Amino acid sequence: MMGSLTPWQQGIHDQVIASLQAGRLGHGLLFAGPAGIGKRAVALQLARHLLCQGEPAAAARSAHLIDAGTHPDLQLVSFIPNKSGDKLRTEIVIEQIRQVSQKLALTPQYGQAQVVIIEPAEAINTAAANALLKTLEEPAPGRYVWLLCNEPARLPATIRSRCQRLEFRLPPHDQALAWLQQRGHGADTAAAALDAARGHPGLADEWLSGSGWALRGEVAADLARLAAGKLGAAALATRWSGDEQLALRLRHAAELALEQARDCGLTAPARLPKLAAWFDAANATANLLRTTVRADLALVELLMGWPAAVAGLPKGTRQ
Repeated sequence: MMGSLTPWQQGIHDQVIASLQAGRLGHGLLFAGPAGIGKRAVALQLARHLLCQGEPAAAARSAHLIDAGTHPDLQLVSFIPNKSGDKLRTEIVIEQIRQVSQKLALTPQYGQAQVVIIEPAEAINTAAANALLKTLEEPAPGRYVWLLCNEPARLPATIRSRCQRLEFRLPPHDQALAWLQQRGHGADTAAAALDAARGHPGLADEWLSGSGWALRGEVAADLARLAAGKLGAAALATRWSGDEQLALRLRHAAELALEQARDCGLTAPARLPKLAAWFDAANATANLLRTTVRADLALVELLMGWPAAVAGLPKGTRQ
């Protein structure tokens, strides 16, 4: 069964339900906000509301199918395997959108509604976006197309203009911290993780519930040893590249550099440009992981620059 919504997700959910009941809910919705904030959870709960109508037995059947991911009137569109089948595509392609349009032209198998959820919508390529635009321009009753987007600016303006926009924002700090504690995380650890995640409760919870928070401490220790000359950049690059956590290590490393940049604004403001440059380089290296470029070589170069980036900082502020 689907879990309950967080307070900040529930507010948006209730807003959409009110629009639906008032007859103001548009054919297309744009769910905009940072990754991990709960856009998919809200979309699925709304789909459940629309599709689980009618007699109790029929509603229960629809709910079961949604939970199983097999409801015929709910289409979930995301990355599909490439032609060789060895990895997922990095774009949502026109063939997928054509299938969406073809199915929306059919009568719903259950009830009176069909829902399409596309995520991440910013990955729709140009040809697919043009095909989707036609679907959005010719809405049929009871047909809903919902775009879940971390970076709405990457969507064509023509697509954005045809969707009602739902803004998912980070909740107030106190509300996020209370939710993390309700999730079973200790107050001090939850507060530290929330600060490290820059107020993003979903990300903090993901770290605390898995290995992400411990990995952050490991990255901080590695950078401290690197800055002290107790660990070589090549050896560290080899170790970081040795598992599937490299992307998260680089994210933590970049965030740790950002933290130090904030701290050194008082203690060593002259270091700000070098720390900012290293932060940018860490993010650029992370982006290379999604290409065919050898990221390990860029990683060595990045790590070699860390001691120079933190040189002159008080020892207590170095990671």
